[in-house]
Amino acid sequence: MSEPRLHTWLAERLPELTSRLSEELRRRVPFYEGQPRDVLEGPLRQAIEANLRISLLILRERRTFTADERAEIIAWSARRAEQGVPLEAVLTAYHLAVELCWKALMEEARPDEAEELGALGLHLFGYLRAAVPAVTLAHVQRHGEQQEARRAMLDALLSGAPAHDLTAKAGIPLAASYEVLVFRAVEDGDITSSQSALDAYAEARVLARFDGGTGMALLPVRPDLRLDELVSGVVAASEHAFTVSAALAEGPESIPSALREATEVAELVTRLGRPPGLYRMADVLLEYQLARPGNALAQLAAKLEPLDDRPELMETLRAYVHNGHNRRQTALDLQVHRNTLDYRLRNIAALTGLDPAGAEGFRLLAAALTARALRRDPDSGTGREQISGTSPK
Repeated sequence: MSEPRLHTWLAERLPELTSRLSEELRRRVPFYEGQPRDVLEGPLRQAIEANLRISLLILRERRTFTADERAEIIAWSARRAEQGVPLEAVLTAYHLAVELCWKALMEEARPDEAEELGALGLHLFGYLRAAVPAVTLAHVQRHGEQQEARRAMLDALLSGAPAHDLTAKAGIPLAASYEVLVFRAVEDGDITSSQSALDAYAEARVLARFDGGTGMALLPVRPDLRLDELVSGVVAASEHAFTVSAALAEGPESIPSALREATEVAELVTRLGRPPGLYRMADVLLEYQLARPGNALAQLAAKLEPLDDRPELMETLRAYVHNGHNRRQTALDLQVHRNTLDYRLRNIAALTGLDPAGAEGFRLLAAALTARALRRDPDSGTGREQISGTSPK
């Protein structure tokens, strides 16, 4: 029995269909649109030809995939995954291939070939039904391997160990410099989902690890990187509020020391109860210095002990410092008359010996509030004191 004409016709046009599909992918799929011509004419064309060849063979023999053919499709898809081709682009290519073949067959078929055309159509969709799970499996497996390699690369860089041999498997080259980021949830909450948002904003070039309410990440520095904008976007996309502490590592070898700095800033920001946002050491220099061991911290904190039995005066002082000794705004925030505010400030001066209205008194009282917050046990569950009007970047 001779082979049906449409089978033979389709096989003879394999090179033409390959070229047409390559051009359709470049025109209709954003990922392929941005690829160089040599990629489209090289690896992509080879993958298209290999898949069309398998499709035509099982079409001619009216059967399903063999184990070897399925393995070949998985191998081709694994190579696409290694090259960074997203799964949606690969799946779109398979659907476009079936669409293109079907349209070509419909245009070529004669009226007396309707039955054969229908059988070919069913076979094409059957091929698609079998190929898509194999392709997806290849990408999922490769994604798992890549994620494992990325975790190993992150651990190596954070510890100062060599990481160059891990870059190929991780799919991320070593950068000249990094922003080292430490994430902390403001309240109890799981911020693990922030990693997906971070990947999206950072174009998947970030090495990150999140665990419940904490996380850390290495973000390659680029000329167009606007870290404050990136962090704002990630914070906005998260269900839970968190702070991000950053330190610059001038090279991979500087990452461990940058991590220590970012971690210290994160712990300090948490103890001070700062609002969500981005913080660097420059944002908490005074507080960082005050937090160093010594008697000065205890002596500063003791300045406020006379206010312990006067909660309205302590509340007034915090608001006054937060507003940068702006009387009008402080009175508005406290919902009290200006005369009441002035009366309270005089009482604060009388009890502490420090005049909030004077430059020196204000500076020492602000520092005393910081010292008082720093001396509190961050795990005591008694809450945090916001003692500064400094806003995150």
